[in-house]
Amino acid sequence: MSVLLFLIVLYILLGLSMMKLFEKAGIPGWKALVPGVAAVEWCKIVGRKPQYALWFLFPVVNFFIYASMVIDMVRSFGRHGFWDSVLAVVYAPISFFLVGRDANAKYEGPILEKEREFHRLHHEALEKKDTLGLKKLEGQYPQFKKSATREWTEAIVFAVFAAAFIRMFLIEAYVIPSSSMEGTLKVGDYLFVSKAHYGIRTPMTVIQFPLMHNVMPFFGTESYLEKPSLSYYRLPAIETVDRNEPVVFNWPAGDSVYIVPGRSWDIGQWNRKNLANEYKGMKVPFVTRPVDKKDHYIKRCLAIGGDSLQIRDGQVFINGQAAQNPTHKQFTYQVKLGATPLNVQKVADLGVNIYDLDQSRSPRGTAAKNGYFNLDDTQVAKIRSWGFDVIRLKNDNRVPGDLFPNDPKQYTSWTVDDFGPLWIPKKGVTAALTPASLPFYRRVIQVYEHNKLEVRDGKIFINDLEATSYTFKQDYFWMMGDNRHNSEDSRFWGYVPEDHIVGKPLFIWFSTQNGNMREGINWDRIFKSASTM
Repeated sequence: MSVLLFLIVLYILLGLSMMKLFEKAGIPGWKALVPGVAAVEWCKIVGRKPQYALWFLFPVVNFFIYASMVIDMVRSFGRHGFWDSVLAVVYAPISFFLVGRDANAKYEGPILEKEREFHRLHHEALEKKDTLGLKKLEGQYPQFKKSATREWTEAIVFAVFAAAFIRMFLIEAYVIPSSSMEGTLKVGDYLFVSKAHYGIRTPMTVIQFPLMHNVMPFFGTESYLEKPSLSYYRLPAIETVDRNEPVVFNWPAGDSVYIVPGRSWDIGQWNRKNLANEYKGMKVPFVTRPVDKKDHYIKRCLAIGGDSLQIRDGQVFINGQAAQNPTHKQFTYQVKLGATPLNVQKVADLGVNIYDLDQSRSPRGTAAKNGYFNLDDTQVAKIRSWGFDVIRLKNDNRVPGDLFPNDPKQYTSWTVDDFGPLWIPKKGVTAALTPASLPFYRRVIQVYEHNKLEVRDGKIFINDLEATSYTFKQDYFWMMGDNRHNSEDSRFWGYVPEDHIVGKPLFIWFSTQNGNMREGINWDRIFKSASTM
């Protein structure tokens, strides 16, 4: 709602600030306040055809049209400076107001008509090699003569603006940093992610450094200011988030994190695992982040709002039916080493990440040398065909509170292989609130949907009113990695809210082996779809 309010206020201020400019151009000022009429007259003032105003109706494109039109407007009144153009793009109402109240700022006619005439005459003079004519022309039209520095600066600024705009609203390049989606999406895969498929999410963080997500390189500081901010708003979607699709989203638990080399820990993990002791002696930054600046994750959507989910012996069940398994779903296996040595490079040639199970302090490749790998069914069959006994390991992680719903007293028998059952919240659906169900919905109610929640004398209070049920305000999703034994996903931090959805992976545009250029390029993965592998 705040995004819509911001745009309405901008439009009103833009119209008011243009009234004086219209009058200086010989046009009744009231026309600047009439939608449609204002755009047509604006086009005439700068030297565009009236029908050019139709471009304002096309989403995304209209941002670029708007940027060029505000610059052409101030240029038509003699403001040709670099910073005049910058101010017009950053906030046109201020720029238009300053030009309007400046008695020396006169309307010089449609700037684009003059510019076209200049370029025509300049081209003719160049063809005739008329040096005198060129000098005369530059004297007649000094506003169109730019230094090489100015031209380069404007080109760079426009390129950054265009790249930042495309990244923010349309397509973003994304690299797979971890092995949670092996062997579907591998460490070192570079993806293009569409932000339009699930609906363009308008920025919530207003002030941010262009082309940076949340950390400034080299400095290690946050690349944005948390305030001012806008509330969540999403444009209409091309398609919905469906089961079994890989999805890029903001890490739900990433609003309060400790940052260590190579990763972030959310505050719950930090406390439950007593990581302050593990990183004792290190200066570990603690930061809070808004939704759109939380770390990016990519996982597969296994369940959508309204679904019931359970995992039994590693098999996911949705609404009581066995879910479709990804082709390259992986588990951890031990290859029994005997008299016949195992050629680890031969295993790597099967597409196995031989460094996947190494701990942060283990020498690179230690787990593989001892016969431990994360493998899919095809890789298991191939290694068995070499005469090795391959045993799937059971993941019995039972650290109290480590798994969702992160309650150290309840649901402590759940593991990543045997988990649930639970229900995925759906927008508009009401769920009962009890001491048993509250752990599943506490973060949803309190953090994702911004309510005050308290438990007093065994009773639940939401916004100071006693509550026995709650109606959800948005849809939620259950995301899991295809590398089932080595993925921090919804099994650890729960549901992914709709407002955290970033986009749909399109295709792999580059890929390095194990994320290391020195180990080679995965030529066979380049330009492959990221959604159907």
